[in-house]
Amino acid sequence: MKLAILSATVGAACAFSPSVTFSTSTASLHLRMSTESTDETAPATPLDISTEEAVPEVQDVTPAGVAIGRSLSWVPDETKPCYGLPGASAPLGFFDPLGFTKDMELLGVKRFREAEIMHGRVAMMATLGYLISESTPTITYGMNVHHTIANNQIPEVPGTVLFPFFLAINICEALRASKGWVEPGLGPLFTLRESYYPGDLGFDPLGLRPTNMKDFENMQTKELNNGRLAMLAAAGMCAQEQINGKGILENLGF
Repeated sequence: MKLAILSATVGAACAFSPSVTFSTSTASLHLRMSTESTDETAPATPLDISTEEAVPEVQDVTPAGVAIGRSLSWVPDETKPCYGLPGASAPLGFFDPLGFTKDMELLGVKRFREAEIMHGRVAMMATLGYLISESTPTITYGMNVHHTIANNQIPEVPGTVLFPFFLAINICEALRASKGWVEPGLGPLFTLRESYYPGDLGFDPLGLRPTNMKDFENMQTKELNNGRLAMLAAAGMCAQEQINGKGILENLGF
């Protein structure tokens, strides 16, 4: 009985091991064939070696466009100055004599354009602010025409008026930053979002945005040129009032 159990156990173990069969006749046959093959040289099989390597096909990948509103899209063009952003107009064309944007990456150019267009918008409001605050009735001065130059008006404004004014500015700036800029800690500082078009805050209550790219670029070029002129005008007004202490219209004889 024990012998039967041992035989069954050995048989079961051998069932899971690879079977190797040795045969003296087979071994001698392999030995004879191997000795015979050393005397005869087998013809070499020619190898098909091709000198031409397969070159992977390069596909033309079009860069993804940046959405502008709901109907427009801007695609950066590396062959154009500032990647094709609008703003160049006659007679100067593309004007960058100091080479600020030369060999600059796309995100850097977009950040420069964001700064330019936002400063231009603030300067356009500041230009109107100089004229209105000096020459028209305002709530701050009791609806009377106050002839204090604009540069000296802020210290005269009560804090109860300045606080909501600066609070509104902070809220607007926070909304602008959350729309166009990468949050601190989620990427490099002072970096615009890749999907953000410089200056596009989605604010168009009168629906003046054109529906095709050509008209949009033309309109933004006009906005940029007016903003550039306003930056020069606001700086000139500030300097002029500091020199002679007179208001803008007063200095012109009004």
